Amino acid sequence: MYQLTKKVAAGLGAVVAALGCVIVAGPSAVADGKWCNYSVCIETYDSGTYLGRVEVSVTNTNQPNRISARVWTTNGWSASTKVEDVAKFRTYRDQAYPQRHFPAGTRLCAEGFRGGASVGLPCVTLTN
Repeated sequence: MYQLTKKVAAGLGAVVAALGCVIVAGPSAVADGKWCNYSVCIETYDSGTYLGRVEVSVTNTNQPNRISARVWTTNGWSASTKVEDVAKFRTYRDQAYPQRHFPAGTRLCAEGFRGGASVGLPCVTLTN
C-alpha cells in the first residue's frame, strides 16, 4: 500500500509540474499551535474545530510603525485587532476571540500590517 501511494504521489507531482501548476496546502490545526508567514504569526490555544482565542503577533522593524492585524475564517467570521504605534524592534501582539466551533476544513487566516502595508498572511486549516 505504501509503495502504491508513493507511486501515485510521484505521478501526481509529475502531472502538476508538467502543467505548471502550484498547489499550496496549508497546515492542519488538530491541536493548539503556532503558524507564521514572514513577519506575522497566529497562535491557537484550543484543539479541533473550536476556537476560543487566537493570538496574532507582528514583528516590527528597526523603526517605529503603526501596526494592526485582521483575523478571519473562510466561513464568514472576522475581527480586526487594535491599532498600535510600536517602537522599533518590538513585537505587536493582540487577540481575537471567535468563541465558537467551525466546520472541519475551515481556513483560519491572519494578515498583519506595518505602516499600512501587508507584512504576512499565515493560514491554517481546522480539522477534527
